[in-house]
Amino acid sequence: MTLTTIEASGTRYALRRAERDDVEAILELLAGDVLRREESRSDDAAALRAFEVIDADASQLLVVVEGPGGAIVGTMQLSFIPGLSRGGATRMQIEAVRVDEALRGGGIGAAMIEWAIGCARERGARLVQLTSDARREAAHRFYERLGFEASHVGFKLAL
Repeated sequence: MTLTTIEASGTRYALRRAERDDVEAILELLAGDVLRREESRSDDAAALRAFEVIDADASQLLVVVEGPGGAIVGTMQLSFIPGLSRGGATRMQIEAVRVDEALRGGGIGAAMIEWAIGCARERGARLVQLTSDARREAAHRFYERLGFEASHVGFKLAL
């Protein structure tokens, strides 16, 4: 089911909730990331289990962007996080934004993020946040052009 259509470089794309059959295409987009972290994945069954959990959770929205020919050309995951800080505000976290490498720079990513921000407003979120690997300087410039500020230092602990 199409959530909306977006337009970039004169082409219309369908933005829709991801389905189980989209997982392989999503994994391919993730593997195409400039840092190539997901390339070494070895357990597609784990990815399918993760998809089932995401899909069943009303606070999660995994979306895909479908091109005119039906190919998946983009994806992102939106997580709505209620919290006690900021006066009980809900935050929306944007994760795993990817656009097919051949289509980058054509406005698809900007249209995706603009739609996501609208989605956050509709659901009453008071803050939209995302993280980006420190080495992804082009991505940082992209998010700054869209109005995001580099405001925090992030930390990770691999388990």
